[in-house]
Amino acid sequence: MPKSFSEHEKQNIRGSLIDSCRSSWRNYGYKRTNIDELCQKAGISKGAFYIFFPSKEQLFYETLLVVQQSLYILMEEILSKEPGKPGLAKALKAVYAEYDKSPFLYDTASADFTGFINKLAPEEREAIGFDSLSGAKKLLSKSYLTLRIPEEMALSVLASLLNIAANKEKLLYDHFRVFEFMLDNVMDEIFE
Repeated sequence: MPKSFSEHEKQNIRGSLIDSCRSSWRNYGYKRTNIDELCQKAGISKGAFYIFFPSKEQLFYETLLVVQQSLYILMEEILSKEPGKPGLAKALKAVYAEYDKSPFLYDTASADFTGFINKLAPEEREAIGFDSLSGAKKLLSKSYLTLRIPEEMALSVLASLLNIAANKEKLLYDHFRVFEFMLDNVMDEIFE
């Protein structure tokens, strides 16, 4: 007979599974993240895992949504304290630092990420992309800056800058410094 959990226990266990998944995904990737190990860290059996998530993919999907949401919250906190170009640049630098720690945020062409994303329902794949795009648009609106270029171009330039993380091993210079240099030098071209 399966153990029953209180709502408080369920909430804590879900959070623990998501936190452990994020850490393992960061360190080992999707394929090498082991549900048995995540369950052990959360203090539950593998059978109990399915009370919380119907599949490994669903855990990863919800983990990705939580990570995306935490990035938006981080950016909003920075922008609320420091609006304008300096705050936006600071927020983007903080996001880049998170990208550097979490390859699954930018390495979407890898076989590991593709293996995960292909197991999601089409609407879940779309939700990830939509959430990312809507979050970026929301960030721009919260900066209270006026664009000098079309919004789509601004979003594309900022996304390209963040993707420096995907090629950091190929750079001849410190990738953080390259990102900061490029960001600092395009801010006046993108915003009034």
